[in-house]
Amino acid sequence: MDIFRFAERLMSMDEAAWERHANPLSAWTRFTCGPLIVLAIWSRDWLGWWSLLPLAVALFWTWLNPRIFGPPISTDNWASKGTFGERIFLKRAERPVPAHHERAAKLLTWVSALGLLPLVYGLVVFDARSTVFGLVVAIGAKVWFVDRMVWLYEDMKDTSPEYAGWLRR
Repeated sequence: MDIFRFAERLMSMDEAAWERHANPLSAWTRFTCGPLIVLAIWSRDWLGWWSLLPLAVALFWTWLNPRIFGPPISTDNWASKGTFGERIFLKRAERPVPAHHERAAKLLTWVSALGLLPLVYGLVVFDARSTVFGLVVAIGAKVWFVDRMVWLYEDMKDTSPEYAGWLRR
């Protein structure tokens, strides 16, 4: 199973969503999703079952984020290129990407997933240090992943008219 493709399907990412997600406002505010979900889960201590409401809002924001901002005027920036690299990476079965990019993407995804262990533990037992540590590891690995996707885009943009066409100055 390709976890990357699964995530794309789970988020219902189509061409229009990807176009809007290339907006730096979408890409940067995407990093709020994890902390909002964590805060919503932690709120069960104060809100009890009512914490399901902020959790639903946080999950809805996670789905809405790549769709709410308009397509960017310029895509000549780190955030837009990161989304382009993700799109290229997702198409690696049809058009292979350099092996070092694939290895790095998989390693960073594993690091991010490992951050979920202390994060989940911290959320279960209300341990703030574990929660914050896990969240920092997970988000830090995701930021690094996006940076690698920028590199992938820069390496692959001239291999396809489609890829080259994504860049607007």
